[in-house]
Amino acid sequence: MDASAAIYGCAGLELTPAERAFFAEARPWGFILFRRNVDSPDQVRALTAALRESVGRHAPILIDQEGGRVQRMGPPYWPKYPPGEAYLKATNDPLAARELARLGGRLMAHDLKAVGIDVDCLPVLDVPVPGAHDIIGDRAYARDPATVAQLGRAAAEGLLAGGVLPVIKHMPGHGRAFADSHKELPTVEVDLDTLEAWDFAPFRALSDMPIGMTAHIVFTAIDRKRPATQSRKAIRLIRERLGFGGLLLSDDLCMNALSGTLTERATASLKAGCDLVIHWTGDLDEMRQVARGVGPLRGGAARRAGAALARIVRSPEPLDLEAARARFDALLAGRLDAAKGPDVGEAQA
Repeated sequence: MDASAAIYGCAGLELTPAERAFFAEARPWGFILFRRNVDSPDQVRALTAALRESVGRHAPILIDQEGGRVQRMGPPYWPKYPPGEAYLKATNDPLAARELARLGGRLMAHDLKAVGIDVDCLPVLDVPVPGAHDIIGDRAYARDPATVAQLGRAAAEGLLAGGVLPVIKHMPGHGRAFADSHKELPTVEVDLDTLEAWDFAPFRALSDMPIGMTAHIVFTAIDRKRPATQSRKAIRLIRERLGFGGLLLSDDLCMNALSGTLTERATASLKAGCDLVIHWTGDLDEMRQVARGVGPLRGGAARRAGAALARIVRSPEPLDLEAARARFDALLAGRLDAAKGPDVGEAQA
């Protein structure tokens, strides 16, 4: 039986019988975890195993593990990671900043892989402009497209090396929004040439990545009526002008930027060209509403999903965890001399 074109959350630290029954029937392509689902490593491992058991296959499991304000797994069991902007601030050496971003991604991948999570909704490729809403803020790697692309690629390559798929977000760009799309629908009234040169540039530079996520933003230069997630014109631009051929996820359907019922939101997003929709609250009644607007994952969407999963390496890049963490901390603190040491890839994890 085909998986459905949806990714769902769950309510707590373990699955309820009702959730198991729903997932067995709805057969989502994957799942997404949030802070409410995370306690200890053993608990997360048990939950990821139970989620996969509910659909009878090794379903992908996603998480938002960026660092800074957006980190679902943290102390005391996992390290606290910095926000994206910290990498560039730690050093004036662009090469060191890129190494730091890659090492951060590799360490995050180690943490995630160990508990059964294989997709991280990172890197953030949005480029904030002066005066924009701080919903992106320090989550951005830099304030210019070229540096965002360089550090975003480094972070993505670190994740890939550790056996975790990155998700580039929020396509085609959230950095110019003057509102938080969690709360209301932002509208960007900037000409297409400006968007091409600034907002779109990092996404074009990383168009080879396996998975992307859309933005719930109206770009009047593309579609005056619909947010990118639900706009055929915007999705076509992502595919053709940005050259993105990977698996395309909607941002969360529950965000107030979208209107209509959850069934209507899911249907509109998929009809516009998203391959999969995400519902994150873990509310079972809401998930049932989403399921009514979601069909099987087939055709090009299914091929893109398969191609994305094929990018997960079977054997992660070797990692001396202790040395890697020590080097990461030293680089982050700006102690370049202290960071000099053995190649962190020499020893097996």
